[in-house]
Amino acid sequence: METALKAIAEPRRRRILQLVWDAELSAGEIASHFDVTQPAVSQHLNVLKEAGLVSERRNGTRRLYQARPEGIAELKAFLEDFWGDRLEVLKREAEREERKKHGKRN
Repeated sequence: METALKAIAEPRRRRILQLVWDAELSAGEIASHFDVTQPAVSQHLNVLKEAGLVSERRNGTRRLYQARPEGIAELKAFLEDFWGDRLEVLKREAEREERKKHGKRN
């Protein structure tokens, strides 16, 4: 999970995930959306592949990339578990503070 979190920490990689969510794209097609070189995009794609967030398929001499729903689902589940509890605690604390402010107990 740590590898996936590090992978999505970089804004370009998050944008790449958005681009390959619904379509298979080559590194060149992905690079056309950025102001960086194709080799730089390929490095980002390798990081995303190693994190299990993107798959690669060969089509002749081309390599096509697409988001891996399984990898994204694992990341999503982790983040929901992580934030879910904390957001619930924050909500309860905010409600408690609101009740205190209005002079109500628990």
